[in-house]
Amino acid sequence: MSAHTSSRQAKRAAYIPSIELLPDVLAGSVLAIARMISRAEGGYAEASEALAEIYKHTGKAHIVGITGVPGAGKSTLVSSLIKAFASDGYKVGVIAVDPSSPFSGGAILGDRVRMNDAAQSCQAFVRSMATRGHLGGLARSTLQAVDVLDAAGYSPIIIETVGVGQDEVEVVTAAHTIVVLSAPGLGDDIQAIKAGILEIADIHAVSKCDKPEAAAAVSALKGMMALGTIKANSGWNPPVLPVSSVSGERIGNLKEAIGRHWMHLQESGELADRQRNICKARILGTARHLFQHKFNEKADELEKHIQAVVNRDVDPSVAARLLLGWEGEVWVT
Repeated sequence: MSAHTSSRQAKRAAYIPSIELLPDVLAGSVLAIARMISRAEGGYAEASEALAEIYKHTGKAHIVGITGVPGAGKSTLVSSLIKAFASDGYKVGVIAVDPSSPFSGGAILGDRVRMNDAAQSCQAFVRSMATRGHLGGLARSTLQAVDVLDAAGYSPIIIETVGVGQDEVEVVTAAHTIVVLSAPGLGDDIQAIKAGILEIADIHAVSKCDKPEAAAAVSALKGMMALGTIKANSGWNPPVLPVSSVSGERIGNLKEAIGRHWMHLQESGELADRQRNICKARILGTARHLFQHKFNEKADELEKHIQAVVNRDVDPSVAARLLLGWEGEVWVT
C-alpha cells in the first residue's frame, strides 16, 4: 500500500459526518463552523440534513451587505467595521465573496489575507467564498454560510460582495441593511447610477474622506437623493457618510448608522418584510439551481431541443416547455 493511499484512507476514517458537527457549530467551535461552511460551499449532499437543522436555529443575526463598484475599498472598510463592532463586544462574522479563478474555481482576491489582522485581534470569523460563475455578486452558498454563522451566535454578519455591475445587485435579497460604498474622484457616482446600485442603499458611505474630492462626492449623492434619483425606503432617509477606512476616521458614524437602521427595521415592522423577501429569493434561487441541475442530467434531451430550435422546428419557449414536461401548459413569455 502506497503512502498516498494510506493518507487518503486516514482522511476518510477521520471524516466527521456533518450532522455530528451540529452541536459544535451551535457551541461556536471555529473548526466546526469552517468545516460546515466548506461542505455547504462544496455542495455535499451529506451536509443537507445538518444545514436544514442549522436553519432552525437562525433568524437572530443582523445581516449587513457591503457593496459598491470595484476599487471603492470595500475590504478595507470591512476590516475597520470588524474592529469597530468588536470594540463594543459584538461577535462579528464576515463572508467575503470573491471572483472565481477560471482554473480552480477558487477565490482569487484573498480577502481573508487582507482582513486577517482585524479578524485575529477581534476574534471575528472571516471566510472568503468564490462566486463559481454565479452572477449577482454573491456565491450560491453564501446564505448557507450566513446560516452557519447565525446559528453559531455571530451578529452582525457582514457580506462583502464582488464589485457589482449592472445586474449584480443580488445582495439586496440577502441582507437586512445595505451599505453602498463609493470612492471620490473615480466617477463612481455616475458608474453606480448606471449600475443600478444606488437605489438599493440603506446607507451611503464615501471612502477616503480625507481627500478634497470626498466632499464633492457626498454633495453629489445628497443632490441626487433630493432630486428623487434614489428612492428612499419607507420611513428611513438613507444617510450619506464620509469615512476613511485606512485611518478609521468616522467609521464610528457608519457603525452607529448601521445600528440605527437595524432598530428602525425592528420598530417599523419592516424587518418582517425583509425577512420574507430573503426567504422568497432563497426558495426561487434554489429552484433555479435544481432546474439547472436537472437539465444538466438530461444533456441528450436538451441537445435534441436545441437542434429543434436551430432548425426552426419549434421556438425557444415551446422547447423550454417540452424540456420541463409542460406540453399542455399555456405559458406566455
